Amino acid sequence: MTYQLELNEASIGFGATEVVHRVSLRLHEGDIGCLLGPSGCGKTTLLRAIAGFEPLRDGSVALHGKVVCDTRHMVAPERRRVGMVFQDFALFPHLTVAENIGFGLRGQGVRARQTRIAELLDLVGLADLASQHPHQLSGGQQQRIALARAMAPRPTVLLLDEPFSALDPELRGQLASEVRALLKQDGVTAILVTHDQTEAFTMADRIGVMNRGELHQWDTGYNLYHHPATTFVADFVGRGALFDITVNDRNSINTPFGRLSGKLPEGIAPGTTLQLLVRPDDIHLTTKQEGIRARIDERLFQGAAYLYTLQLESGDRFQCLAPSHQQHSVGDSVALKLDIQDLVLFTADGEAL
Repeated sequence: MTYQLELNEASIGFGATEVVHRVSLRLHEGDIGCLLGPSGCGKTTLLRAIAGFEPLRDGSVALHGKVVCDTRHMVAPERRRVGMVFQDFALFPHLTVAENIGFGLRGQGVRARQTRIAELLDLVGLADLASQHPHQLSGGQQQRIALARAMAPRPTVLLLDEPFSALDPELRGQLASEVRALLKQDGVTAILVTHDQTEAFTMADRIGVMNRGELHQWDTGYNLYHHPATTFVADFVGRGALFDITVNDRNSINTPFGRLSGKLPEGIAPGTTLQLLVRPDDIHLTTKQEGIRARIDERLFQGAAYLYTLQLESGDRFQCLAPSHQQHSVGDSVALKLDIQDLVLFTADGEAL
């Protein structure tokens, strides 16, 4: 199978320091991927390697089935047919909106160029602003023009480096949804770099969570949240609490919530110490008087739900989401039920079982 973008064991280093270590990922044509992680984790460096601005120390990068970089050769950036959108828009202030979009089409005939510009102006919904200059546009409009300019030459892959970080939070969420729709409508394969998981979930079909140069998991947003591969992914994506627990036997574990039953993987010996991930939506408040109880320490109204911070008798704290019509006060003692089948266990080394 030919992938539009394929990284195979890609490593990047500067001097004695390796900043990206053996990263492998694949994107089908028309898919949108995302590299998600904290600042300095190597995601932008990896994006620059895909574009052709950084050499690889090991591994390879392939675009539409053709290797463009490995340890033996490196195709120049201008020959890779890769588009880029930056966080600062990088529009030419002296050119009109239409001229900015058409900048990368200078090798085409006049009619073909005008047709493509018109298509993209319609696509981004700014046809009536074709003769305006960048300083006359809002931040969101400028970003849509930067996107249209990058899409104009029909790149093999479109790279987006923190494209919404210069915008206010409300506009970021709206624009991320709009950009995804535009990319899907035009069939563009793209990969986004961000530290914002909301942007990642909104934009991407596949998300790669990175930390310290390593790709911990390349997966759907659903699997990152519900089936994280490591404790780093569990902690970085969504809310949750990790508890040290002990294996009692093949069918039960001892936890701060008491003994929980459920079949464990083969080979886990009694007495083994593991970690248990509990998400806010794994906990349900009940009206029962017996069973697990906790005290409400904090509550945060979120419209459809309250986010409660709870504390067990042991002192362990965790969070719970409950419908907002089920109101409880700070200091109340409440009964809990856990969805045991949804809980995730990790080894002491932080790997999911």
